[in-house]
Amino acid sequence: MTTVQAPLSGDSVDGGRPAGPTSRVAPPRVKTLVLVGNPNVGKSVLFHRLTGRYATVSNYPGTTVEVSTGTTWLAGEKWRVVDTPGVNSLMPTSEDERVTRDFLLRERPDVVLNVVDSKNLRRGLALTLELVDYGLPLVVALNLADEALDRGIAIDVDRLSRRLGVPLVSTVATTGDGLPDLKRALEHPTCSNVAPPENPDIARALAALAPHFSPKAKARRAVSLSLLSGDDTVLTWAGELLAPTSSEKDLFAAAKTARERFAGAPRSLLFDARSGYLSELVADVVTQRGRLGRRWSQRIGQWCLRPWPGYLIGAAILYVVYLFVGVFGAGTAVNFLEKTVFGEIITPGATRALAALHTPAFGMDLLVGPYGVVSMAFSYAFALILPIVTTFFIAFGLLEDSGYLPRLSVLLDRVFRVMGLNGRAVLPVILGLGCDTMATMTTRILDTKKERVIVTMLLALSIPCSAQLAVILGMTAGLSPRVLFLWLTVLIGVTLASGWAASRVLPGARSTFLMEIPPIRRPLLRNILMKMKTRLAWYLKEVVPLFVWGTLGLFFLDRWGGLKAAERLFAPVVQGWLGLPARATEAFLVGFLRRDYGAAGLYRLQQEGLLNLRQVTVSLVLITLFMPCIAQWLMMFKERGWRAALGLTLAVMAVALGVSGALNGLLLAFPSLVG
Repeated sequence: MTTVQAPLSGDSVDGGRPAGPTSRVAPPRVKTLVLVGNPNVGKSVLFHRLTGRYATVSNYPGTTVEVSTGTTWLAGEKWRVVDTPGVNSLMPTSEDERVTRDFLLRERPDVVLNVVDSKNLRRGLALTLELVDYGLPLVVALNLADEALDRGIAIDVDRLSRRLGVPLVSTVATTGDGLPDLKRALEHPTCSNVAPPENPDIARALAALAPHFSPKAKARRAVSLSLLSGDDTVLTWAGELLAPTSSEKDLFAAAKTARERFAGAPRSLLFDARSGYLSELVADVVTQRGRLGRRWSQRIGQWCLRPWPGYLIGAAILYVVYLFVGVFGAGTAVNFLEKTVFGEIITPGATRALAALHTPAFGMDLLVGPYGVVSMAFSYAFALILPIVTTFFIAFGLLEDSGYLPRLSVLLDRVFRVMGLNGRAVLPVILGLGCDTMATMTTRILDTKKERVIVTMLLALSIPCSAQLAVILGMTAGLSPRVLFLWLTVLIGVTLASGWAASRVLPGARSTFLMEIPPIRRPLLRNILMKMKTRLAWYLKEVVPLFVWGTLGLFFLDRWGGLKAAERLFAPVVQGWLGLPARATEAFLVGFLRRDYGAAGLYRLQQEGLLNLRQVTVSLVLITLFMPCIAQWLMMFKERGWRAALGLTLAVMAVALGVSGALNGLLLAFPSLVG
């Protein structure tokens, strides 16, 4: 994983250029453009429009918050472009907001592109005024201009530009409209001198803090307002802004004294004063020309939000997604690539080529053996996962571009509250039915670390992937319907109970579920292909190497006898506690490599008459709840870190063995439950 670039050496916090006698030999400095905006304003789409290529996604140093980095060309120069998380304010109340605030103070980018939703101008401009306080060169993109027009909202862009003192451009990121004008505006950003009216008490407090800052410190107003609002974390960046006669201790003491003089909360006074100014500003530049007539897309959008027919529409859409990803991607495409391309062409071809080159046995095993890099790592990465990931990215892009995803999240929010989550978590959980590895990646869309850990646990514990689900359904075919009913009951019960318990054990609170509901739109093929290309590039660059390293680990574990030892270790538990035949141990070990392989091993035992109804039921529950496959396990390490991944592994194993053993005891006492 790459990291966000460190601050450029010699940059001052005011964006000044370093002076020195060796400047003639220094490499040209790459300028930085940073995108800042509210959530769901099309900022990421605009980022991809500007960069047009693979973006580096990395955690901001010391945090779990991700920022995307790419490059673009402006006025003949190469620029670094950074897409920050969506924020509501730069006076942070969340890690996302703190990261964005820190980035502005730490890196002092050359240009800030403030992306504003044209439909919610007042909300967006509140953030614009905060950006003005940072004294940075600024350009504002009034995005989603087409949707604003659909709602009869007309914005006088020139007048608003004059009022704010910065360039403004109307854009439609999804179609690229306004992008050439935006690029030209980015070449000529300006620092706004607009000073919105302040509450008199706030103004006096700002005057009291002013002597502590250097006159050249352009961000002194933003830092002062943060301190007055009670955010002392901003002191981390205040040191370089201070006057020579002051210190962080003096500034902190002065801010504390100023805060104590307020009768009310300074933060409320600040926002109240700006609220009035924003109302006047929006009234001055916006004309409501009457809402256009309700179109079919608006009617569908409303239906999707209501319980009826919203749940029916949601079930139909998810079923279509399952057919495309789970049946076509994980079935048809995987079978072709695995059996025909790898099974008949690539692996046999590599085996013949290695034999012709008289490759030693060790080399043959390493490349094309049971745990070989070609026969297993590449087969897993390109034959098993790639088609599923590709179909998922297409389906996800369609749902994303159509505007349906926020509606699904709203619809299922109440159900997910039981597990300490909100409606946003429905996506990775549902998509886990296609591929849990891919779904683990998508937990990044969740707001808090707690929510990401809970969903990762649920995916590892109780969400069967499509391939595994197919084998499980095959095992239940021809048996008593009670077997399938009991399996489903246990699975749903474990999911709700484990999610509920985890939400109370893990620290942190459930994030606020605020969801901007966009209109239903017709997805654009170009946007979907662009997103798919970017996401697949990320998969190939960052995920595929995991398969190679994981396979190498299994290869050496097998050669050193570790796999056989594990089989002997688990045999007593399998036969004693779980009441299964000893050969079932092999199925569970192979199930760690790939879940459906494990389920297939149990299916073979069932076909050979080695499992009765009780054992089939226990096996189905255990193979579903047991360890995730190795690909998902590695992804858990990558996404959650080794400590969290190990903790989740132990928890999943404990729940799987505990529930399955208890079920075995229950069925021994009451065999009629399944027969």
